[in-house]
Amino acid sequence: MASEQARRGWTWGRRLLAVFAAVVILAGIAGAAVLGPILLRPNAYKAVTSIETQATFHDPALLAQAWALPVAEKYRQRPYEYQSNPSFCGPATVANLLRSLGVDFSQADVIRGTKFQPWFGILVNGLTLDELADLIRKRLDRPVRVVRDLSLAAFREAMRSSNDPSKRLIVNFHRGPLFSRGAGHFSPVLGYLPDRDLVFVGDVNGTYTPFLVGTERLWQAATTIDGTSGKPRGLLVIDSTLPSP
Repeated sequence: MASEQARRGWTWGRRLLAVFAAVVILAGIAGAAVLGPILLRPNAYKAVTSIETQATFHDPALLAQAWALPVAEKYRQRPYEYQSNPSFCGPATVANLLRSLGVDFSQADVIRGTKFQPWFGILVNGLTLDELADLIRKRLDRPVRVVRDLSLAAFREAMRSSNDPSKRLIVNFHRGPLFSRGAGHFSPVLGYLPDRDLVFVGDVNGTYTPFLVGTERLWQAATTIDGTSGKPRGLLVIDSTLPSP
């Protein structure tokens, strides 16, 4: 009897080990689906000098000014949430936007019950600008406008409007023109310092954290083409005071 129980225990142990191994393999495949194309794609921006080398990037005095801006103060009222993995910049961005409006959502809450479901924790291919707009519309009864193909002057005016508490802006950009590496990314725009022509980007990547960047440099990164959608990246503009029509 004891030997029979031991045999059954050994059999179940082997099955559990096989299931665990299968889960690990599938999770690895999901991660590879996201990171593989990024790692294997030739870096077209390797000659770019990263904005991390600029004094304004994380300048303490300028960051203090930026966090005091009217919209940035709204984001600062609740803990800032950083993306849980490289594919979750979109959900993390939406979670922070909702928190700035007093709605306590996590990045997991943002996608729960929607068509945007992760595969072993990974959103394969991430989200496009239009998909993120759809996701926000599901969580917030406010108008969401997709903005592309802005001239530099129009983009600068949009950044200026990010200081208006009745609005929230999200920027979709390629990291390459800013950091000489990386891929497509989402983050909230927390504000604009007009005297320095600097945009305060609330980077949801915990490695970079919120930073300051020149408007033209960000515009260059936000006018790149998204390889998934085939469309230019750009902005989402959310009216935080009016319900959707």
